[in-house]
Amino acid sequence: MRWNKDVSRCLFFLVRRYSRSVGHSAIANRRQPVIRVSNSITHLGRPKDGAKPSQLLSLPPFPGHPLPGKKAATSPDQPSRHVTAISWIKYYFDEILGSVIQSHFNKGLVQLEFNESSTSKEGQTRLLRKIKHSEVMEVGARVYVPISVAETKISKRYDVIPSGTLYPNADEIAYLQRLVFYKDPAIIVLNKPPKLPVKGNLPVHNSMDALAAAALSYEYDEGPRLVHRLDRESSGLHLMGRTEESISHLHLLFSSTKRSKSLSKAWNDACGSTYQRYWALVIGSPKEKEGIISAPLTKVLLDDGRTERVMLAQHSGLEASEEAITEYRLLGPMINGCSWIELRPHTSRKHQLRVHCAEALGTPIVGDYKYGWFVHRKWKQMPRVDVEPTTGKPYRLKRPEGLDVQKGSVLSKVPLLHLHCRELVLPNIAKFIELHSRKTRTRCLNADNSSKPDLLRFVAPMPSHMKISWKLMSSYLI
Repeated sequence: MRWNKDVSRCLFFLVRRYSRSVGHSAIANRRQPVIRVSNSITHLGRPKDGAKPSQLLSLPPFPGHPLPGKKAATSPDQPSRHVTAISWIKYYFDEILGSVIQSHFNKGLVQLEFNESSTSKEGQTRLLRKIKHSEVMEVGARVYVPISVAETKISKRYDVIPSGTLYPNADEIAYLQRLVFYKDPAIIVLNKPPKLPVKGNLPVHNSMDALAAAALSYEYDEGPRLVHRLDRESSGLHLMGRTEESISHLHLLFSSTKRSKSLSKAWNDACGSTYQRYWALVIGSPKEKEGIISAPLTKVLLDDGRTERVMLAQHSGLEASEEAITEYRLLGPMINGCSWIELRPHTSRKHQLRVHCAEALGTPIVGDYKYGWFVHRKWKQMPRVDVEPTTGKPYRLKRPEGLDVQKGSVLSKVPLLHLHCRELVLPNIAKFIELHSRKTRTRCLNADNSSKPDLLRFVAPMPSHMKISWKLMSSYLI
């Protein structure tokens, strides 16, 4: 009996001591109320929560001056200008208003990664420091900004692709002309929406090539022709040639023999600076943050030859394969089981980016059911808590108000393909054609023409379903 009383007394002491410690910690963690004024009435209220951790977006390493597509200063009295941090970010996010980028600098949200000599030996911890908009960029420097900097207004009006007839009608012609992103005497660049076929066969009349012949001829007798193709499900910058001479130059540009048939040193330099960059949302995250995929591709026929599928070559020597090289870079951390990555193809193979993401990286693109069907079946589109790697604080996916997530975004039941050709840099074909024609006729060059840049650069905004996914993935709640 006495033993039970002693045990009870000890337990009571422990409980009282534990309750006191909890009470003290709760009081210590309790924040003091602050005075608030609303409608001319003063009252005590809770202090505002601190700033939420920002999901950071990584820009590519600074390539140096001059930037591709920007003409460098060549006059002796005007030396080569340095590139400031705000100029570099405005260049990369060409579709974003400058005032939005400036506001991020004013709030101290733009950060620069330390040089390797200043980082710790662990290698995994990323040291960042805030920078000003006037800071001069050095070659190889890497800038980080909140992913919210790339959020753009989402139109509530969704263009419906015309059904199409054998002869395009006025609605189809007007629809395609709204897609024109750039036009000069040599080329036309379109911002292709998803689900619009590029090359049509007999039952497909509203393809890009069929509509372009009637809608995009303008002052020319014939319409432009396809040079660079995108998949039907993908979106982004699409290139077409307007004349026979420009088409031959573009074929030379994208062929493997462009070096041997070069026109001049300036053309060689411009061809060497040509590149495309895609943005894609993938399921999962690559093991390495950046790298180069060198994996040959081969084609196989299924369903008695009615279906064609591209896959990684097995190096057996019995199958015909083509070289395929893709450079990739992780844009930010994984949220809700998905990651944004940037892809830069060095070769142009059919379904190259989709197969490399699905089979080489093991991270299929969201909405790619052809090459990522099995992963899509297991993928759970459910909000869950993740950790922001910079601060180590948790965040959770949040649905912004007023967004219809059923428009093919990442949270819809059947999301559209999240693959977008965002950036394109290529030679100024019109300038080189004119220079070549003038040199063959006379030796004098037009000063007006020499002032034109050797490179053209285009940056296209994402389609609506990817804008919604970007906003969903960049908005989170603690």
